[in-house]
Amino acid sequence: MAGWAIVGCGMIAKFHARAIGDMKGERLVACYSRDEAKGREFATSYGAVAYSSLATMLADPQVDIVTICTPSGAHLEPAVAAARAGKHVLVEKPLEVTVARCDKLIEVCEKEGVRLGTIFPSRYHRSALLLKKAIDAGRFGSISLASAYVKWYRTQQYYDSGAWRGTWKLDGGGALMNQAIHSVDLLLWLMGNVRSLSAYTALRAHERIEVEDVATAILEFESGALGSIEATTAAYPGSLKKIDVCGSTGCATLEEEALIKWDFLKEIKADAKVKSEMLGNVTGGGASDPAAIGHKAHQALFEDFRKSIKNGTPNLIDGHQGRRSVELITAIYKSARSGKRIQFG
Repeated sequence: MAGWAIVGCGMIAKFHARAIGDMKGERLVACYSRDEAKGREFATSYGAVAYSSLATMLADPQVDIVTICTPSGAHLEPAVAAARAGKHVLVEKPLEVTVARCDKLIEVCEKEGVRLGTIFPSRYHRSALLLKKAIDAGRFGSISLASAYVKWYRTQQYYDSGAWRGTWKLDGGGALMNQAIHSVDLLLWLMGNVRSLSAYTALRAHERIEVEDVATAILEFESGALGSIEATTAAYPGSLKKIDVCGSTGCATLEEEALIKWDFLKEIKADAKVKSEMLGNVTGGGASDPAAIGHKAHQALFEDFRKSIKNGTPNLIDGHQGRRSVELITAIYKSARSGKRIQFG
């Protein structure tokens, strides 16, 4: 049995608490929030102990694993403190808001000999795993195009609800860094590294924020395939996020947790089952409401992380994996600001 602690007691922390609560043999033992009243309320709801000091919580011998649910640009400091206290660390997306801060966190965790993970639950949906397996098996032939679309909607009230929202320092960006990063991570996981990109960003529908609410990028992958990313929080009323992969012998479309297209030149026996079980099985996701998600994919990720610690094996999404999406998104911002094509490597 492992004891878990949560740093930051906002909306996403509730999903962490539910995921931990549903894991066999695991328990949430502690939480910490700079807002002590919020921390006490959270602890009461989920059967944990609320600490008024992060250092005191990290000194608790019952705490083995710490999840970080603070604003994005405030992940580094509590995660580093946890690692130096000998605790394994799971960090909500993005790992941090700059590559340099990601690198610092990775360096400290490796030095301290603790496990570091980044929270990208979308990789654990069965549909995403099926798509990854098909790509790795070469079923798409020569992949020509792979694209991610996140056309969501967030009200002005959403951005006004927290002083950190929509800031470069603590949000790290807008529609790309906060909302679309799950799809960016999936695209990189499915397709591999990007060789070059060109991008545009804009602020079209919101006020009093520093960051973009719409972005587009054209990608060239190292494989030679081309791709695109479209992301916005200014598309009322919000559409389901989608990833398309097309090649010379197949095309598939992932929409939220469902596969809505699954066509191959050479079908195999398993395709019929995929189509009967996955096509049209669409859920609502967070297109217009950031709280409209489930916690089961978080649970699967947490279980993988826990298993990796017990068995001494790699976890699927470590710090280096978490760094990749931050590197790509910050390159998109650089291209948009400079008007220049960005080359990697």
